[in-house]
Amino acid sequence: MTVIRIGHSPDPDDAFMFYALTAGKVKAEGIQVEHVLEDIESLNRRARGADLEVTAISAAVYTLVADRYRIMDPGASMGKGYGPILVAKEPMDPREILDRVVAIPGSHTTAALLLRLYCGDPPLIEVAFDKIPKVVLEGQADVGLLIHEGQITYQAMGLHKILDLGQAWERDTHLPLPLGINVVRRDLGEAVGAALSEALRRSIAYAHAHVDEALDYAMKFGRGIDKETCRRFVLMYVNDYTVTLGQEGRQALERLFSLAHQKGLIPEIPPIDPV
Repeated sequence: MTVIRIGHSPDPDDAFMFYALTAGKVKAEGIQVEHVLEDIESLNRRARGADLEVTAISAAVYTLVADRYRIMDPGASMGKGYGPILVAKEPMDPREILDRVVAIPGSHTTAALLLRLYCGDPPLIEVAFDKIPKVVLEGQADVGLLIHEGQITYQAMGLHKILDLGQAWERDTHLPLPLGINVVRRDLGEAVGAALSEALRRSIAYAHAHVDEALDYAMKFGRGIDKETCRRFVLMYVNDYTVTLGQEGRQALERLFSLAHQKGLIPEIPPIDPV
């Protein structure tokens, strides 16, 4: 039996996606799965060393690991007219962001790449993603870049939305916004990669067919949010593009890498050859 370690975030959307694999509802024949739960920036760092056989990464990091990893067709987190948002204690003109200190959830996240695409190069501080609202409210940063459920709970914390990067992306590209992807190590070969992708696809399909069951599990990773907020957040990011990238999903990744390369933010455009 081949042991495959799968790295993913301890977040409700990833938990929902991987529930059936975690609970043994779905299996990949001849493969024993071990789940490695770490925050996305830690997984981004591990991917640069090709440590895990399968891992979730920020789409922006794929440019650095494409020689060792291949994109998996299922498992992508893509926003459809929504995505990371920039918030502040008081209303602000988005053009002011360039001169304000911005708290970001990690320099290699796709959110940070989008910030540079749309706002230039403001002064940054790196903060754990779930601590960013507090850092902004306490004045340690002027602006916060929110990912995960903070995108829908920021108002309850007394913060104001300055710029929705997902809306800006849709306005400019008319494409979904690729934020996170799953990748499989190329040295495992085509057959193993395809088997793992199919297992993940079936895990996602199981969660969609048993939403309340999978949500009950995902709630364990919800950091205090209620079930309906968890449901809303999870179904924002575990959507049709998560089942399969499809033509639009691949075009979205190509556009992200092309724009970032044009602005000198990534060294080269990586291959889009999903398995």
